[in-house]
Amino acid sequence: MSIVPLHRATFVGLTQDKEPLLDSLHDFGNLEIIPLTNERDVDAAIKKRAAPTQSSRDALKFLLASPQRRRQSHDRTMFDAAQVERQARELQSRIHDLESERDDLLERIEGIKPFGDFSFASLQQMGDFRLWFYVVPHAEMPKVASALDEQTSKGSAGWEAVKEDSQHSYVVVVSPEEPTNMPVPRQRIGARSLKQLSQRLEEVELAIEDAQAERAYLTRWCLLFARSLTQLDDAAARSGAAQLTCDIESLFALEAWVPREHVDELAELAESRGIMFEHRPPTPDEDPPTLMRNEPRVEAGEDLVNFYMTPGYWTWDPSRTVAISFAIFFAMILADAGYAVLLGLGLAAIWRKLGKPTTAEARLTHAADIEQGEPLPQRTTGQRFRPLLLLIVVFSFVYGVLVGSYFGITPSTGSLLSKLNLLDMTNTRLMMGISVLVGGVHVILANVMNALRYDDWRDGLASIGWAIAVTGGLVAGAGATNDSLSALKMVGAFAAAVGLVLVVGYTARQEKPLRRLLAGMLGLTKVSAAFGDILSYLRLFALGLASASLASAFNDMAAGIHGALPRLGLLFALLVLLFGHALNMLLGVSSGVIHGLRLNVIEFFNWGLKDEGRRFTPFRRKEGSLWN
Repeated sequence: MSIVPLHRATFVGLTQDKEPLLDSLHDFGNLEIIPLTNERDVDAAIKKRAAPTQSSRDALKFLLASPQRRRQSHDRTMFDAAQVERQARELQSRIHDLESERDDLLERIEGIKPFGDFSFASLQQMGDFRLWFYVVPHAEMPKVASALDEQTSKGSAGWEAVKEDSQHSYVVVVSPEEPTNMPVPRQRIGARSLKQLSQRLEEVELAIEDAQAERAYLTRWCLLFARSLTQLDDAAARSGAAQLTCDIESLFALEAWVPREHVDELAELAESRGIMFEHRPPTPDEDPPTLMRNEPRVEAGEDLVNFYMTPGYWTWDPSRTVAISFAIFFAMILADAGYAVLLGLGLAAIWRKLGKPTTAEARLTHAADIEQGEPLPQRTTGQRFRPLLLLIVVFSFVYGVLVGSYFGITPSTGSLLSKLNLLDMTNTRLMMGISVLVGGVHVILANVMNALRYDDWRDGLASIGWAIAVTGGLVAGAGATNDSLSALKMVGAFAAAVGLVLVVGYTARQEKPLRRLLAGMLGLTKVSAAFGDILSYLRLFALGLASASLASAFNDMAAGIHGALPRLGLLFALLVLLFGHALNMLLGVSSGVIHGLRLNVIEFFNWGLKDEGRRFTPFRRKEGSLWN
């Protein structure tokens, strides 16, 4: 469980060696290029790297949505992915423009039809008078007539209602300027006659048909185009990377973050090409990306962490802790060994399917995947989640046995299962204490791990102080539960006081004495936050008890129905059991996922991960690397 150490690598060479070097680094695939150009150029390069990836998928979606499809061609000798993309994007833009013009023409034709088929004379022929068109509701016609008659009396306008229907009157005004004080807006019909609009509409519709025919022709390349998306992505990434270097006359410079273990490989590459190469660890004022690397059995924990945030490079990797704690929380919320068995059977049924890697080619030939814009490299997400899912099933079964719940049924006294029932779910005091203990240990672990990340141990003393203070609070709370343990109250109170002193003294260790004291006193305000965060873990008990109570309630309901209806009662009782336990299990699983994640990413991260980072994005070919 670790964040991979990175080095900042620098290449300097002749401009003529830049392109071959970028090709080799693209194949190398284990570094992230640091932009050296100005901010505007960086944004353009980043967009250029990302846009073609989305652009190619948009082009493919456009072709897949074609009303007509051609038979798929498998002959690559006549196929050019870049050309198909350009043609598809050009067609998409052309069809969009033509359809927009068609809609506008239809609207104008509908607007001009009531006024008749006529042609506009020139302004010279009209004596600088213009035509103004209005569609007037009958209720507004008296106001319009009054306004126009007033202007007509001044000799500045003339008007006439050329047509009427059941709702409107269609008024044409002849005036040099647009009439004022009109209660309705004028109808904008443009300068073309109805005949001209109809002719243009026919031309546009024919052009749309021609464009759709070209679109249908291009659909013969959909399969090959889907398989070529990685090539387009690689070309886009390669083109964008070339804009992230610093080019001065005949020289270029390139910087990148690279895992420390690959520095020697880059040094050999640079030496073989006659390019100057230097590297150094990052300085504290730099913000390198975060590359996490975990053992296969806890890789799913890394996915859970990245689901919410990426830890900063200078923090620590909580993947292992999150994976284990998530499984524990899920088990405490599900709280039933019978449900755990069903989950285990379901996991066994899909185990082999989870182990099958999904290749980019197989996934991108499905339109649904293309719609989602899934990443292209080969993925084994199912394999990554196998250990976590198995851990969840095991923990859920063990905890269900400990609380003695099997589909809401408690084992009979004296049986083997009853002897394994060590926790009484109905003992509110005990279960609340266990939940608080779990929460306290989780918060303590977060503070300890946060303290261990500092190079100077004194910088972590504030987190150690919180860990000691929470430990003291738990010990004092345990002492308060029993008079025979009253001595623990004094020990816990003393430990809490020592921890809070460390918080005051080391929250702002680098500040001057007065500011250091004030910052430390301000840090004590987190006492209430610590108290609230730990009590938040009571949801583990509450949700577990709710799950057990619902299971028991459905059992009692089924038993009552069976007793009341001797014959049909058995059928209805089975239906109640089936529906009730299915619903309860669904609620338990969803609660386990939601609240199991919440306690990790909010309460735990709040104390253990203070800085958010960004994920390491390697400059890598998606069709495979020559270096691997």
